[in-house]
Amino acid sequence: MLHLPSPILAILRSSIRFFTRGKFIPENPIDEFSLDLSQPIIYVIPSASLADVLTLQLACKVLGLPDPLTPVSFAGEIHQRVAFLCDRQGETSEATIKQFTQALRAHHSEQNHDVQLMPVKLFWDRYPGRESVDDLMSGKSKRPAGPIKKAWQVVFKGRENLVRFSHPVSLKQMAQRHGADQRIGHKLARVARIHFSRMQMIATGPKLPIRRHMFEQLLASPTIRAAISDEAKNNHKSQAEAKQTALRYLEEIAADFSYRNLRMADSVLSWVWNKIYSGIEVNHAEKLRQLAQEGHEIVYAPCHRSHMDYLLLSYVLYHQGMVPPHIAAGVNLNFWPAGPFFRRAGAFFIRRSFKGNKLYSTVFREYLSQLFSRGYSVEYFTEGGRSRTGRLLPPKTGMLAMTVQAMMRGLERPVTIVPVYFGYEHVMEVGTYYKELKGKTKDKESLLSLFGMLSKLRNFGHGYVNFGEPINLNQQLNQIAPQWRESHEEGLKPQWLVPAVNQVSKQLMENINSAAAVNGLCLSAIILLAAENRALPRNQLAKQISLCSSLIRNVPYSTHVTLPDLDADSLLEQAISLNKFEIREDDLGSIIGLDEKQQVLLNFYRNNIIHLLIIPAFIAAVLLQHRSIGRSQLVSLLEELYPLLKGELFLHYQVDDISQLCERYLAEFVALKLISENGECFKIDSHRRGRLLLLAQIAQESLHRYAIVAALLAKRPHLTRSELEQQALAAAQRLAKLHHINAPEYYDKRITSSLLALFREHGYNQVEVAENLFGKLAPLLADGVYDSISELLDLET
Repeated sequence: MLHLPSPILAILRSSIRFFTRGKFIPENPIDEFSLDLSQPIIYVIPSASLADVLTLQLACKVLGLPDPLTPVSFAGEIHQRVAFLCDRQGETSEATIKQFTQALRAHHSEQNHDVQLMPVKLFWDRYPGRESVDDLMSGKSKRPAGPIKKAWQVVFKGRENLVRFSHPVSLKQMAQRHGADQRIGHKLARVARIHFSRMQMIATGPKLPIRRHMFEQLLASPTIRAAISDEAKNNHKSQAEAKQTALRYLEEIAADFSYRNLRMADSVLSWVWNKIYSGIEVNHAEKLRQLAQEGHEIVYAPCHRSHMDYLLLSYVLYHQGMVPPHIAAGVNLNFWPAGPFFRRAGAFFIRRSFKGNKLYSTVFREYLSQLFSRGYSVEYFTEGGRSRTGRLLPPKTGMLAMTVQAMMRGLERPVTIVPVYFGYEHVMEVGTYYKELKGKTKDKESLLSLFGMLSKLRNFGHGYVNFGEPINLNQQLNQIAPQWRESHEEGLKPQWLVPAVNQVSKQLMENINSAAAVNGLCLSAIILLAAENRALPRNQLAKQISLCSSLIRNVPYSTHVTLPDLDADSLLEQAISLNKFEIREDDLGSIIGLDEKQQVLLNFYRNNIIHLLIIPAFIAAVLLQHRSIGRSQLVSLLEELYPLLKGELFLHYQVDDISQLCERYLAEFVALKLISENGECFKIDSHRRGRLLLLAQIAQESLHRYAIVAALLAKRPHLTRSELEQQALAAAQRLAKLHHINAPEYYDKRITSSLLALFREHGYNQVEVAENLFGKLAPLLADGVYDSISELLDLET
């Protein structure tokens, strides 16, 4: 097959090039796998197929890999560079086992070479099939496609072609660890078959269920049957009526995944992304692919910025060679035509509250457990809804708790939660968010609102999808609650469940923020909103972008944070191209500023990355107001304030890290010539004081709100929780009006409520503690703010 005349191979290769659209995963296997091209590489593909080999050859040429049609030489022998794992009947090829064994023996006898055995699977169709077909095929090896079917796949499915490379196996290490007899060759082939089977599952997912049969199985489960009986008894219904109610709930909830719908969605979304975005950047997907290959049950837990999030993650995963997850979507999105489209794309719908409806909660919990047991990946938004401020919202733990409860039933695979950070240079809904915070009623999702969103399609700049550090839920539970696997009574929550879920949810939010995507717009927004009159000369803005970029790059928040490899001028140009700034020219150059509307809207983008700069901003504020402060005093003050910052912004540092972190930032301030060391104290460079002041201003809005709450707790301890929240919100809003601050934090009830909860959690609600905290915050407040707070709250009395 591989020895056909060159003209025939050239004709076939040209035909395949014409019909296929090459998609390679990973896009740079040499770097991702740390391939040593000086050592031999042998490709292993599932079956003997000339079309597959020629398609692989085209992919290797693009990726800079060795040509699979050229032989490889090692240990003084010539070997074929492609090994076919199975024969035409779908059974493991004896010739391949022999080839593996010979290669292992060559390594056992000679140590000067290391053959890299690289599994490669080519997909021409990612349709998983139906369960009924799987039942018929049970116990039989699936035969590879014959020449006619393969030709049909190339012609009609070529645009779906995916070439999936896997991490190579070192035959040198295999020979050293396990020997080189024929038994090891058989084992290597068996492991390769399992590997390819898992690759198939990753790309296509499990067989699609027949929806009616799945409903029948769920309704027959003991848990739902018991809930149906309770529903009938408590609401004076017959068993048939209660069962019908449960069936209606299932029809309302359950996804109806369609591969045809997925293909159509891919075509539509490819057009949409190309139309509205300059590019979609995906980072750290290699760890995700590794987890899937290792057999983990993956739960995707993204932040929620926009309705685009649902679509973008599914699109990205599909193009990473993975089946899109089943997505927990709010029932508010179940309107025609979006609801049926989302349902066929894998969405299952959830009500905002289960309260008082035991049957619904039982049906939903059993359905979620069914998804896990069948091997589907799942996606849910832990925040519960879209953030209107650009900050992460406090987590809603219901879905995570149900995930743990599903694990308690004995899931065999490890469950891993993958945090996902979405970053956008433009969010189409951002204009409505601020109106909602100011009291406007949220518009109900509908066909009309869908057309409204589509009418806003334009250049949205770049989109960013960053995968954060995964959380192995099994390992976390083993540490937090070692008894979690023990048997428990159905329907009762174990005592450890709530604290364990709360701890994991906080870790999850921190991991999301640790994967932030920095871009020119976010940097420009955070600087301009800190500037007086919300405007700066262009050269000054570029210098401040350079300063903030240096802090983020040289004192990295985490290894998952991404920052474009561009200089400050390029980042600024990138931001200007989005047409969000007001640019005025005079004899001295350009002034870049924000009009009144953009002052409001750009807070959203500032808040996406404020957690990356809040610590150096606080340090700058302290240095400016306490010019003779020593290191130990600075660290002590930051350690006292840090629990509030950590709780609000989901920072991953611990209090014990603050001392070392402070030293790193101070050293960077010195390197940037913002300050110089003067014994235990620091001297501010007079020529760069303005840059330090702009940096410090980033922390002012947090200081304002902390000072308001501390003052209320110190001076009005008699207030109830509700009264305290109401007065704190009213004072923040008045302060914003007095000082011309257009920031959503001053209007968001949830942020104020969460801040009050943090004060209580860390003991700041005690009068003396609150009074002491306010005394330390007061000197850090900008000019006039302390007086405004004093007058608002009558602190003199």
